[in-house]
Amino acid sequence: MTTALAPHRDRQGAARARQAVLASRDRFWQPSDLQLSPSTVHHLLGDLEDRDELRRIRRGLYWRGTKTPLGMAPPSPERLVEALTRGAGVGPAGLSAANALRLSTQVPRRAQIAVPDRAPSDAGVVRFVSRAARTGRAAARLTPTEVAMLEVLDDWPALVEVELAQATRQLTELLRSGIVRAERLADAATTEPGQARARLRALLTAAGRSDLADRVPAADRRTESAALATLAFV
Repeated sequence: MTTALAPHRDRQGAARARQAVLASRDRFWQPSDLQLSPSTVHHLLGDLEDRDELRRIRRGLYWRGTKTPLGMAPPSPERLVEALTRGAGVGPAGLSAANALRLSTQVPRRAQIAVPDRAPSDAGVVRFVSRAARTGRAAARLTPTEVAMLEVLDDWPALVEVELAQATRQLTELLRSGIVRAERLADAATTEPGQARARLRALLTAAGRSDLADRVPAADRRTESAALATLAFV
């Protein structure tokens, strides 16, 4: 008797799960969200994808957004990052970081995101880069804007498009304004590369926070000289 009824109950569960997915909007779905057998979940999600009711992001992750004539609209980069990363210390890298800080007008084809851990595989319009050695970012619970600042300070000559004096002034003002937390940046800097540390020390000093600059480990003289040559204080 129990064996005969099991398929019927499974069909009912699948129908309820289908209704729940179709009634949702702007959310991710994973197999674990559905209380069904693995084979039933696999069939259900695959069928909804085939019908353009779900968009497959990667194995085990689907998106239910807005339907368009071209199919299901993808999630925003911000929602993708939120779904695929956990914890603090995650933020823009490369040109995405420079653009976020208004130091460049270039917008990369794929958003670049730095993760203070092993990077997830790329997904959609997001490319992840690992910063596993820079553990201070997570420990200091940096915001995305603070991560962007450290990323730019590490690769300053390649990323800054505006005049160097303007870029230096903008970041100094960010430190003064409190939009980025100078104390947290000083704490996180202990695991940053030498050039980033040297530039951060100089900016903290210019922002009137020599006390925090002294907490950032100094780079060797050669690295510091090369890093400071690309800043322009007026």
